[in-house]
Amino acid sequence: MSINVVNRTDDLVKLRHVLVSVSDKSGLDVFIPGLLDISPEVRFFSTGGTFGRIKEILGGQADKHLTPVSAYTGQPETQGGLVKTLDFKIYLGLLTETYNDSHQADLQRTAAVPIDMVVVNLYPFKETIAQPGVTPEQARGNVDIGGPCMIRAAAKNLLRVASVTNPEEYDPILAQLRENDGCTSLALRYRLARQAFDHTASYDRAIADYLAKTAFEDVKPCYQV
Repeated sequence: MSINVVNRTDDLVKLRHVLVSVSDKSGLDVFIPGLLDISPEVRFFSTGGTFGRIKEILGGQADKHLTPVSAYTGQPETQGGLVKTLDFKIYLGLLTETYNDSHQADLQRTAAVPIDMVVVNLYPFKETIAQPGVTPEQARGNVDIGGPCMIRAAAKNLLRVASVTNPEEYDPILAQLRENDGCTSLALRYRLARQAFDHTASYDRAIADYLAKTAFEDVKPCYQV
């Protein structure tokens, strides 16, 4: 019986490019400056309200270290932020493998960069449907698409990318980065990947359960057909 083995990968991966898009912005005021202190050349990519919050946190350092995703991809956000991060350059940066020559050629061809960490938590679907009188349309509007895609891509590529979904992990991550000269370890990335897939599975389960118990008769009045 053959076993697939990745012949070459890195235990420690230097943190250079971080994509941040969070609904829960708690802890960013400590985490973002902490990452910058440990990795002075780090570059953050972000969108919408998260971009605004990071810009506020970084102050005068924002121009050097913070880039809107739309400026990086060359594609403006669609109305209401419906499409922000679903872009080839983003997913190439997330899924590229360090020692894959074809991946490296694609990065050069598209002027993309390898993304080393994704900090994402999702639209508050559970919190929304827990509110009294919430409509199916309000629930539908809080189904996150880009967030789960980024989390899954980052977690799949745990060879190189850290997928951060829980603000409670910020302090332990900073501690390891300090110990490892600004690098994440394969063990840390694997642990975070386990959390990431559990996070998206729980999120999808909540959506599926809500749809399963919501009758079409309750849904139909939301839409003028």
